[in-house]
Amino acid sequence: MHLVSFSLAGGNPRPGALIEDTGLIADLSSARYADTLAAIAAGVTAIDKFAKPSALPGYRLSQVRLHAPLANPPRVFAIGLNYRDHAAESKMTLPAVPVVFFKLRTAIVGPGDAIVLPKNSNEPDYEAELAFVISKGGYRISASAWREHVYGYTIINDVSARDVQRATSQWSLAKSFPTFCPMGPAIITADQIADPHELPIRLDINGEVLQNSNTRELIFKIPELIEYISSITPLLPGDIVSTGTPAGVGMGRKPQRWLKPGDTVTVSIEGVGALTNPVVAE
Repeated sequence: MHLVSFSLAGGNPRPGALIEDTGLIADLSSARYADTLAAIAAGVTAIDKFAKPSALPGYRLSQVRLHAPLANPPRVFAIGLNYRDHAAESKMTLPAVPVVFFKLRTAIVGPGDAIVLPKNSNEPDYEAELAFVISKGGYRISASAWREHVYGYTIINDVSARDVQRATSQWSLAKSFPTFCPMGPAIITADQIADPHELPIRLDINGEVLQNSNTRELIFKIPELIEYISSITPLLPGDIVSTGTPAGVGMGRKPQRWLKPGDTVTVSIEGVGALTNPVVAE
């Protein structure tokens, strides 16, 4: 299932299931789910679980606006330096344990929403990332049980203000300006992805490919991330973990390539989709 958040003209966001072969979105709010977090917590992974799925109201994509598929996660964990080639271009030592920071959920925007470049940064950067969403929470989860706790997968662009990031050892604020967490366009339920560690991932700006890798290059893979994070704090339904970015970010290029107004950024992950956002000045 492709879980989305959508709205009709002038309406509030509501949860939906995108049915790919018909291009219709089934309205899950009619099944009394207030939002996508509620659907995730309830374990909704297919509309055929409902007694009469055909009775769910349906809308064409052309009739709706898509939003970030999960705008109110309990937390957004992000992983730094989790591709070997990115650590090398950042001139940083490979981590012995996952480097974990947070992106504030006030930074979340959806597909088509603008990335707004803040006035107090001159070095805004892009980072293509695969993210996974927690279904069943837990404390001290073993790596071998990871599949029991993953609801699905989505795309995050971990936009970062590098000059703000370098000013301190703490990264979260530099990565949490408003609009610095584009997400979407959908959450693909785990049953739809055979192996999340074999997915081509790329990012292009204005059609130029700047990142091109595969999730097999992750240093700490999803089982290890779940085990490590949950050994410190219990994971909650709806928590998002963004797994890190490969080489090719603007900071590591020569000459460096920062986001600028007028850019259009697209992150693509095979099987998960494509997330496109324009870039504007504050």
